[in-house]
Amino acid sequence: MKEYKTVQSISGPLVVVEGVSGVAYDELVEVLVPGEKAPRLGKVLDVSSDRAVVQMFEPTSGTQTADTRARFTGQALKIGVSTDLLGRIFNGKGDPIDNGPAIIPEKHLDISGAPINPWSRQYPNDFIQTGVSSLDVMNTLVRGQKLPIFSGAGLPHLKLMAQIARQAKVASQSGDESGFAIVLATLGLPFEEAEYLRHSLEESGALERAVVFLNTAADPVVERIATPRMALTVAEYLAFEKGKHVLVILGDMTNYCEALREVSGARKEVPGRRGFPGYMYTDLSTIYERAGRLKGCEGTITQIPILTMPDDDKTHPVPDLTGYITEGQFIISRELFKKGVTPPVDVQGSLSRLAGSVQGKRTREDHAQVKDQLFASYALGRDARELAVVLGESSLDEVDLAHIAFSDAFEREFISQDESVDRSLEESLDLGWKLLAMLPQSALKRVKAEMIEKYLPKK
Repeated sequence: MKEYKTVQSISGPLVVVEGVSGVAYDELVEVLVPGEKAPRLGKVLDVSSDRAVVQMFEPTSGTQTADTRARFTGQALKIGVSTDLLGRIFNGKGDPIDNGPAIIPEKHLDISGAPINPWSRQYPNDFIQTGVSSLDVMNTLVRGQKLPIFSGAGLPHLKLMAQIARQAKVASQSGDESGFAIVLATLGLPFEEAEYLRHSLEESGALERAVVFLNTAADPVVERIATPRMALTVAEYLAFEKGKHVLVILGDMTNYCEALREVSGARKEVPGRRGFPGYMYTDLSTIYERAGRLKGCEGTITQIPILTMPDDDKTHPVPDLTGYITEGQFIISRELFKKGVTPPVDVQGSLSRLAGSVQGKRTREDHAQVKDQLFASYALGRDARELAVVLGESSLDEVDLAHIAFSDAFEREFISQDESVDRSLEESLDLGWKLLAMLPQSALKRVKAEMIEKYLPKK
């Protein structure tokens, strides 16, 4: 290890060290502050000539350049991995915080990782059941997909996040869930919200198959940048070395991007849109593109990033860039939330681009047709409802009135679902047929006659 006493400046989370040589990007650094026994950790963020910029994982308050030393370890930030991680809770630095037994790692892996080589990818063709009808039927989550949740301030995305973490399961003929795991990482959430997620997993028993990383709003900003990479490194180990199907839930990615902006500002970089760094698209892709299936590997990584859109603005840089990289999105609707619908998933605004590869192929034969009919009938009902506001219900015919009644029931019974209710895909499809029975059969133009005969409840 090389040690230097040439700390030139300390600005926020950044420490500048002069006169260095042989230093590499992402190298782990121990900063020794006078009067402190334990070093503070950081990593090399930038190297230029003989000068290194160190990004600290801990606060730099109380430090000064005089007598402060920087020790370059020659290693990147790593995390110890083994199957003993399942059922454990860690902070954003990867240290256990659940008072459990010491973990003996099988190996130590660099958290930086790398996006999956497109040539090595296999096309996702199976699904993960979340137990939420509006997701499973209308916008199916495919195993190996990256599908974010777009929400807004004050909307119940946290409850949906917890519900998915508790209920998610892979399709298995035997019902064996031992090959499924959850990796959950909170990024800059308030302490109360992080604890809610923790208790939700513990009380439901889902913690046994989960690895949880908790980074709260009180933790250092720079730690927030490392936390999702730690979570994904653990997921890659479980999926590609242990053959598990891993669902990674990351929230809130907006807080992650705010951390990028803060560090970029401290480095005095030229800002991009709304002050975010110009390289944010590339940075986000290094996270999102670590999901998928690999040729020759049994396991898969499915990713659900959750982000809040400031002012519900879809053109904000964070949702905008996320939408370019990922394969669709779930939209949380403020309009439905005001109606008391929960989870208020906007099935019309949401999209799963890979859903067609599993609906009716890996799922029940009627899945794709039921989804199309529910979508079309709901759209007609909403249009008829708006028309009734302008012209009055007396101006509508019986078919229009039936569609209005259907759309109201669809929101009340199908989209709205208590967080304790875990519906199988078959139960959700049967519920869809029950609601379609409210409409005249002549209006069911998206389903084949044999499906109507087989599945539509008789009046």
